[in-house]
Parts: sequence; C-alpha cells; structure tokens
Amino acid sequence: MSDALDLRTRLAIRAGGWALKALGLTWRLRVHGWDAYRAHHAAGQRVVLVLWHGQMLVCAHVHALPIAVMISEHRDGEIIARVLALLGHSAVRGSSSRGGARALLEAARVLAAGSDVAITPDGPRGPRHSFAPGALALAFRTGAPVVSLVANADRAWRLKSWDGFEIPKPFARVTLLYSDQRHVVASDVREASAQRERFAGDMQADLDRVGDIARATGRVS
Repeated sequence: MSDALDLRTRLAIRAGGWALKALGLTWRLRVHGWDAYRAHHAAGQRVVLVLWHGQMLVCAHVHALPIAVMISEHRDGEIIARVLALLGHSAVRGSSSRGGARALLEAARVLAAGSDVAITPDGPRGPRHSFAPGALALAFRTGAPVVSLVANADRAWRLKSWDGFEIPKPFARVTLLYSDQRHVVASDVREASAQRERFAGDMQADLDRVGDIARATGRVS
C-alpha cells in the first residue's frame, strides 16, 4: 500500500500534516473525562475507542496517547493513515465493507499487545452518525469496554462531505469528552451487534452533553 501514492501526494500529505499539527497548537482545549480514561490505561486496561468519522482529525490530534485507528483499505484511507502517523498514531487497515474480518482480528491482536483501538462506526462511507457493529464485535470478542470520544468546536470549517468533516479554525475553543466505560454484554456476536442502536444513542447523548458543557463554559458551537 505504501507505493500506492505518488511523490507529490506524499509530500503534500507531509506538508499538510505538519500544518494541521501547527493549527492544533492554537486550539484552546478543555477535555472532560481524561483523568478516568488515563487511570484505567495506567492500570493496564485497554478500550475500544469510538469516534465519529467527521471528528477524526480533532480527536486524533488531542488524544495524548498513541492509538491504533481502524482505517479503510482504499486510497483515501492510505492518506488518512499517513496523517495519523504524523500525529503519533498507527493504523489497522480494513473496515466493515473491505477487509473487515481480517481487520478485526488484527485489532484484537493490537489490544492484546497493549494499545487501545479507535474505530469510526459510521466510516468509511456512512451514513453519518450511523453505528456499524464492528466496534461492538471487537469489544465482545476481547472483553474490552467501549469508550466514546466526542468534540465540540466553537469555530470550524466543515467540509461538504458525507461526514461533515470538521477542522477547528485557528484559536478555536475546542471541548472534548471521554465517556464512561460501556460494556458489551451478550451471549454471542450477533447479540452484541444488535446493540448498535443503543450505542449510537449513547454517542448522540455524549455529543449533546459536550455541546452543553461547551455552552456552559462559553464555548458555543
């Protein structure tokens, strides 16, 4: 896959990645739930981190520990994987539509090796804020809890893409929220996957909550 991108594209990715890192340094951050997340991590517990596809950039930039992010195998996925590498993260290649079973096996191996795995349950093609069952299948098979990470920016560019991809503007006030741990309790993978509507509702509630927190502290989106 590394040979799939020409030199001009690779140079553009590197320049764009460093520009995004510089942009992120200007954001005024407020992060909720990090202490609990960090405490569990320090105790050796690994989690399946779920975030919406449109908020991947801001979440990956702010998350302070290296994670393995599940990324699709197509060319756009290769670009995203390289940007994530510049931010200190790695990639598990595959998605619910391509290489799914193989990617979940690799993600389980990564969790067992001591790294959290991040999945965008509405990626790579949407619909926006839908919840594909891959993250729940992974959590069920490994026993790892699910934690959602959502964000709110008071000023952001939002691309006209299916996911409304968000890039907070310079000096934006950015609020992030790590949820409490949520365990997938089921007798088999099918029963675990059937809980996706509940987990989608939980993520929407988290998104509403981070908006409320932002407004309460003067960070209105």
